[in-house]
Amino acid sequence: MAKIKGLISPKEAKQLNDAFTERCELISKEITKRPDNRSSWFSLEDIKAYLEYAEKQARENGHEMNGIRIYCGAYSTTEVGVGYSTSFIVPTARTIDGKDGGGGNGDIPDGDGLNFGNNGWPPNANYPQQ
Repeated sequence: MAKIKGLISPKEAKQLNDAFTERCELISKEITKRPDNRSSWFSLEDIKAYLEYAEKQARENGHEMNGIRIYCGAYSTTEVGVGYSTSFIVPTARTIDGKDGGGGNGDIPDGDGLNFGNNGWPPNANYPQQ
């Protein structure tokens, strides 16, 4: 099997999660006034379907999709997620000028993103969830 670029061990994932905990606790204490969401879960079926959809949409709009970017977001307190943090995915394509800050891999501006994965349970559960 070919080596996968960027692969991290469970120990490294735990270290990243633990380093992020302080930020999440600040958000929970100062902004949401309750524990905030720490993760988003998407089914393998939804991810595969989204990638296929996004590639097709990109081609139809004159782009060659080369990856995805994952953003952190938050719902307003009046929306479906009642103020919880979320993650959403957008398609990317190589840009000629490289001015996008992503090393020439810019977001596809007319590409649909993917959101509405399931929250962790409880929402503020840390890595690893079981």
